[in-house]
Amino acid sequence: MKIYNPKKWFQILFEFHTSDTLRKLGVLILIIAAYSGLVAFLELHYFDIRNHPWLKNMNLLHNLLGFALSLLLVFRTNTAYDRWWEGRKLWGALVNNSRNLAIKMQVLLPKDDIQDRHYFAKMIPLYAAVLKEHLQAESTRLALDDVDHPEIRNLLQDKHAPNQIARLIHHKVIELQNRGLISGEQLLFLNPELMSFTDICGACERIKNTPIPYSYSAFIKKFIFIYIMTLPFGYVPQLGYWIMPVVALVFYILASLEVIAEEIEDPFGTDANDLPMDRIADNIRKHVVEILEG
Repeated sequence: MKIYNPKKWFQILFEFHTSDTLRKLGVLILIIAAYSGLVAFLELHYFDIRNHPWLKNMNLLHNLLGFALSLLLVFRTNTAYDRWWEGRKLWGALVNNSRNLAIKMQVLLPKDDIQDRHYFAKMIPLYAAVLKEHLQAESTRLALDDVDHPEIRNLLQDKHAPNQIARLIHHKVIELQNRGLISGEQLLFLNPELMSFTDICGACERIKNTPIPYSYSAFIKKFIFIYIMTLPFGYVPQLGYWIMPVVALVFYILASLEVIAEEIEDPFGTDANDLPMDRIADNIRKHVVEILEG
């Protein structure tokens, strides 16, 4: 995830990074501009616009469709950002609950119990690291897909790694109770943090393997395509060959919103704007080790 100063306007305006939409859409923008130039050439030199009044009135249709398209793109962007922000809140909760569990174990365990302290200092951060790998795995993304995926079938049948780590932590806590190091009341004291790990994992999986409905995403792309492909016909009489940069700019704006939404709707990937789960997991390790062994 890129950290930046939003007040530095000029630096942001003239900076291009790997996830910039202009890099992704550059070829399509050139194709759209060339297409617009071809339409302008045919209309200006081969078709008598006065014999085709529907060409003059097509801009009215684009004005109406443009309003509907803008509403769809706003909703699309907001929905994608909600998924990104929910993922950030879940990993923030994982940080807090890992710290709380470490603090509680540091208080409950005897000071001379170095072995058990070291165990929790290792296993609590390990859950975050394993969860990160689990969310970035292709098998997690396709877990609810109706289509069969033979190439990952064995991966889907493997054990759920985060659940295995959570099970070991629970098992260790019960062992401490059986040994008399913690009481039943203290077990209830630890239970919210112990349960939260699996709850956070399930919520992250819900975001990961439940994308925006295909019909909705496909409709927006088709809507943008039809809107852009018909746009030159209505504005060539007013703009002439200037229609090329105008249509290219309109396409860049509309398509960029869709590309940005596609990038942030899965916050657990490896794109530049995805959540820095590596850094978060590393911070959890540092904080937990500091609490239990520092």
